[in-house]
Amino acid sequence: MFWPEVWRFGGMTEPLGEIQRLQREMNRLFSGVFQPFSRNFPPVNVWVGEEDAIITAEIPGMDPGKMDISVVGDTLTLSGAREMEVLKEGESYHRQERSHGRFTRTMQLPFKVDADKVEARYDKGALRITLPRAEEDKPQKVAIKSA
Repeated sequence: MFWPEVWRFGGMTEPLGEIQRLQREMNRLFSGVFQPFSRNFPPVNVWVGEEDAIITAEIPGMDPGKMDISVVGDTLTLSGAREMEVLKEGESYHRQERSHGRFTRTMQLPFKVDADKVEARYDKGALRITLPRAEEDKPQKVAIKSA
């Protein structure tokens, strides 16, 4: 069988996700119609430490004023809108792969976040969000008393 070999070597860790992505790409290719943002947009990386989590997202071509970041408990929601590029008279697309429109991405973190201390920075198409762990959610060191 083909699939066990692929999984064993780690070539395809999420086969259903890959099949869905391939289907979207094929639909987009043959329909000639704009496809909206996927539910996995923007792509992100998440690092988790003892004190905080850092999320980086690739969102090129965005106006930071049109993005919204909200945190409730252990859930981060990132949303925004990217405007469609306006073509000049006589111009037409030869190829259009970048999506436009509204997007929303929600992620659950492994701990509650202190929403008042969240920081976000947007530079060269990359968004970096620092999410400090809430004090009440930090591990507490327990002193051991001797008898």
